[in-house]
Formats: sequence, structure tokens, C-alpha cells
Amino acid sequence: MPKRREEHRREPRELGDLPYAGHLEPFDGRLSQGGDYDTVLFDGQEFEEADAGGARFMESAFTSVTFTGGRYRRARFSDVWMNGVRWVGGDLTESVWVDAEIVMSAPAGTALPGAEMHQVFFHRCKLDSVNLRAADLREVSFVECTLRDVDFAGATLTGVDFPGSTLERVRFDKARMSRVDLRGAVSLGISDGYDALRGATISGVQLMELAPMFAQVLGVTVDDG
Repeated sequence: MPKRREEHRREPRELGDLPYAGHLEPFDGRLSQGGDYDTVLFDGQEFEEADAGGARFMESAFTSVTFTGGRYRRARFSDVWMNGVRWVGGDLTESVWVDAEIVMSAPAGTALPGAEMHQVFFHRCKLDSVNLRAADLREVSFVECTLRDVDFAGATLTGVDFPGSTLERVRFDKARMSRVDLRGAVSLGISDGYDALRGATISGVQLMELAPMFAQVLGVTVDDG
């Protein structure tokens, strides 16, 4: 566990540091259903209500791109790098994310129910009202991020941590956790799902903060009178 936390504290890479940077070709066109986008550079584009369900993005980079709405169901993002990306709304149900690095980006109102994320790193991102219900997150790190009204209900979280991140009104109802490390979170604002924290590690200070909610879940009455 200590080795993994050190790895997640590393500074995010620059575009030129990517192993495939020299092979990137600028994108010019429209996204399409089932499209294959291999070693493509998306730079400054705005995609509004695009229909790219089942598309595959491989060894590609996104800088200052804005996605508004759109349908990306079952799209696959493999070895992608995103910096300064805004994703407003949009349907990414059952999308797959593998070896993805997402930096200073802001998904808001984005639907990712049933998504699969493996080896995904979020750095200084703002996630607002993101739906990750029933998603499968494995080896995912949220570094210095803000998670506001993010819904992990029914999700499976394995090897997930939150160093330097702020959680506000995050939902974990019926989530399943294994090797989830919450100790590094700056603020642990959970709106429901306290009983789903089994399998998570918290600090002593966080335990004191969460004690009233744990007591409520267990039906324990605390009376100092």
C-alpha cells in the first residue's frame, strides 16, 4: 500500500512526456459511432451532442476539449491523456477506461453508470454530480480533486484512494470496497452509505468525525446526560 500511495503522488505528465507523443496526428472531423481513434490529438475542439457510442480511443491525447451532452455508451478509452477537458452532461454508460490520466478536468452532470475504470488517475479535477452508480473502479486514484455530489451507489471500489481530495455529499450506498484508502482525504463529506465503508481504511481523526453517523447506522444512542 505505501508504494502505491507514493506512485499516485507523482506529478502529472506533460503532453510531450507521453510515449506516443511523437506519433499523434491532429484530429479534424466529427466523432462517429464505433469509430477508431488511434494516436490522435484532440486540441481545443468542442463536441456538442456527438453520437460516438462504441467508439475506441487508443493512445490519444485531449487538451482544452469541451464535450457537451452526447452519447458515448460503451466507448473505450485506452491509454489516453486528458488535460483541461470539460465534460458537461453526456451519456458514458458502461464505458471502459484503462490506463487513463485525467488532469485539471471538470466532468459535471456526466453519467457513467456501469463504467469500468482500471488504472485511472485523476489529478486536480473537479467532479460535480457525476453518476458512477454500479461502476467498477480498480486501482483508481483521485489526487487533490474535489468530488461534489458524486454517486458511487452500488459501485465496486478496489484499490482506490483520495490523497489531498475533498469529498462533499458523496454517496456510497450499497458500494463494495476493498483496499480503499480514505486517510489522505482533506474532507470526508459522505451523505449516505456509512455502512458500506467496510473494507476502507480511515484515520483516527476521521473516525471521530464519522462516529455519530456510525452510531446512527448501528442504532446506538449516545447520551452524556
